[in-house]
Amino acid sequence: MQTEDAVVLGEDGLNALVTVLAGRGRTIIGPTVRDGAIVLAEISSGDELPYGHGVELEAGRYRLTARGDGAAFAHSAGPQSWKTYLHPQRERQWTAERGADGGLTITAEEAQAPSYAFLGVRPCDLRAIAVQDRVLAGGPHTDPAYRRRRERAFLVAVECTEPGATCFCVSMGTGPAVEDGHDLALTEVIDRAGHRFLARAGSPEGADVLGELPSRPADGATRTVAQQQVAGAALRMGRTMPPVDLKVLMRDTLGADRWDEVTARCLTCGNCTMVCPTCFCTTTEDVTDLTGEHAERWRRWESCYDLEFTHLQDGPVRASPQSRYRQWATHKLGTWYDQFGSSGCVGCGRCIVWCPTGIDITEEAHALNDERAAAVHHEEQAATAARRADP
Repeated sequence: MQTEDAVVLGEDGLNALVTVLAGRGRTIIGPTVRDGAIVLAEISSGDELPYGHGVELEAGRYRLTARGDGAAFAHSAGPQSWKTYLHPQRERQWTAERGADGGLTITAEEAQAPSYAFLGVRPCDLRAIAVQDRVLAGGPHTDPAYRRRRERAFLVAVECTEPGATCFCVSMGTGPAVEDGHDLALTEVIDRAGHRFLARAGSPEGADVLGELPSRPADGATRTVAQQQVAGAALRMGRTMPPVDLKVLMRDTLGADRWDEVTARCLTCGNCTMVCPTCFCTTTEDVTDLTGEHAERWRRWESCYDLEFTHLQDGPVRASPQSRYRQWATHKLGTWYDQFGSSGCVGCGRCIVWCPTGIDITEEAHALNDERAAAVHHEEQAATAARRADP
């Protein structure tokens, strides 16, 4: 957390921020209360942020709660991530029209990329955007539509001061402090001195925007409280991953009994992949009208829990729930490193909250680690017994 060049915004600071960003032609997306949840949506005023609302989270459970301190960002990740806007759930690829001569005219979809400003990006989601950047905008197979949206996006990150019961960003090294990849970073501070935001720029445009806002130089007390709150959040994570190399753990436990136990509860509904901020898989669908004169190709999100995801001539590659859950977990925590150089998990906890049966990826990782340790201990005991029997 860098605070050397920080300033302090008052309670009116977020309204001013929204006004300035809108004046620059940006569509502001931020958290707001709707239908009993804190969701991401287009906002036109800072007043639409979820002031005075928090959330109560557990495996398979999400509840909106009231807060007495009027905090705007004292809530954990909701059912959506910023992937919804950068990598939309459904997107048209091209259209085809049959002409009078019977020929086809195919027109690629090249809509103008929106100029988004994301207000309230959590450190875990900031890291998730960086992961998707590597997948969709880096390497040999880039997604031009994603890249256009990403290049035009302005990111206002908010450090976490109150983690949820299903958060484990510390285990994944993704929070609760904001490090890089942002244009502006905010830390919300509420104490006897009032309600305010410690703000700092992370890019030249961020510095320009910050210069247009009503602010005052950051005082020592605000800096100290902000740092203490973020440090305190790191000590209050609701979940942890086992302190081992997760890639190696996934590799060593492919035949573990635990996979059968967890998948006895798994519905293979794909909720975890839909809410995950890093899952990126898609498929395509071709549709036509009844006359056959018009056709369209659409790309939509796909899930590795879908039987059709790896369907070949002889049937699906992963026909059992066990094989599909294991593929998701081992890819997310293990083989993602081989493809993209990092974990595919950022510790946001969404997959835990939005699983209908409350399957907890951290609980499963601990169980796999315990099973591996027990197997190693058994092997060591057997080896010791063999040596004693044959001196």
